[in-house]
Amino acid sequence: MLVCIAIPQYRLVPEAAHAAWEDFLDELDAMSPLVDDRGPGLVYLDMRGIAGDPAGWMAHASELAQHLPDPRIGCASNAFVAFAASGVAGGRVCPAGDEARFVAPLPLSLLEIDPKTIERLRLLGVAKLGDLAKLPYGPFVRRFGIESARWHEHARGIDRTPFRPRARGVAIEASIFGEGRIEDETQVFFALRALLARLCDDLERSGKRCGALQLEIELEDAGRAQIDVPLATPTADERGIFDVLRATLEGRTFQAAIVGLRLQAARLEEGGERLTLFAEDDVDAQAVGLALARLEASLGEPARRARIVPAHPLEERFGYDRFSAPARAHGAKAEAPAFSALSAQAVPQLRLLHVREIQVSVRAGQPAAIGTPARNVLECIGPWRIEEGWFGAQVARDEYDVLLEDGGLYRIFRQGERWYVRGAYD
Repeated sequence: MLVCIAIPQYRLVPEAAHAAWEDFLDELDAMSPLVDDRGPGLVYLDMRGIAGDPAGWMAHASELAQHLPDPRIGCASNAFVAFAASGVAGGRVCPAGDEARFVAPLPLSLLEIDPKTIERLRLLGVAKLGDLAKLPYGPFVRRFGIESARWHEHARGIDRTPFRPRARGVAIEASIFGEGRIEDETQVFFALRALLARLCDDLERSGKRCGALQLEIELEDAGRAQIDVPLATPTADERGIFDVLRATLEGRTFQAAIVGLRLQAARLEEGGERLTLFAEDDVDAQAVGLALARLEASLGEPARRARIVPAHPLEERFGYDRFSAPARAHGAKAEAPAFSALSAQAVPQLRLLHVREIQVSVRAGQPAAIGTPARNVLECIGPWRIEEGWFGAQVARDEYDVLLEDGGLYRIFRQGERWYVRGAYD
């Protein structure tokens, strides 16, 4: 059986109720270890194996929710019917096997259908869930779309929505506030080392590893700074975390003395450190992460890696993402490079050049010689039409790849009556 607790006011304004709702969810752990949070204002509890009966469970839920505005509680074998039971005056319990009869007299608004669709259904003589349940399934779904299949099942007291238990949050943090002021970099690192020791002890006691840190710094002039410190791999190793934290902070300056520090572990994962029996060529992700932190602290901006983006113009085919340490699934073995007859051949890579105009001789519509002095074209591929801009401002060019007699391989293009070099293949 499921117990549904609905708070209509929270569902209307979920942002205003978020903090209070999270506290309420923590209180519900006293009723059941399985809590399905559907957002502020709606939650389901799986009561299988919990001592008591539906009436007792609802009384307990009512006691826990008494500080919330207008709590509505119902109990049934599935989520939709339990929600429907919570909307009945005073809350109800729907006995197992009686779902279809229980929801039959209830209004269509329980299905959360838009008003226009409800009006269409009323024109067909459908005003209650029981009326909807009597409609033939196939023709109804064909007329109102695939979403109406769920409406039809709910009208018959059926709900196939999977129950998704809420993960219990664990906050692991350490802080120092109101214990003096820090003006020297050495003092900052000493205080952070003390906080980190406490934080790592808490991680080990709870069997967790953290994948990132959040450092909050409070200044004497009431200013605040928040710094996110990503870790290459989830860990609870104090020495490794401190090295990354120190590398991230080196070179940073603050406008006033530091009077408070808070260090919080983020992206928590279960289990201890991941170790492999045979390291072979495994990448030391923590060492890579430390090098990245030092590089970013030196540059003052994140390190990035290039990626290919589907696009017609060459200059738009490259994007950049933040570089992160390589990750490998636990126990996975590095794949050896595959060799074949083709892999022995060099694959040319196009290097974009500064666009400049060149002299090109044309024969039969194809480039025949390029440059001054002229070099003959041995092979030519193209053209590829590239169009940019919109309507009156549209610009078109034709691109070619040409192999010259001296072995040079170039990308050139024609725009109007002029020719330009775009790149060279290395």
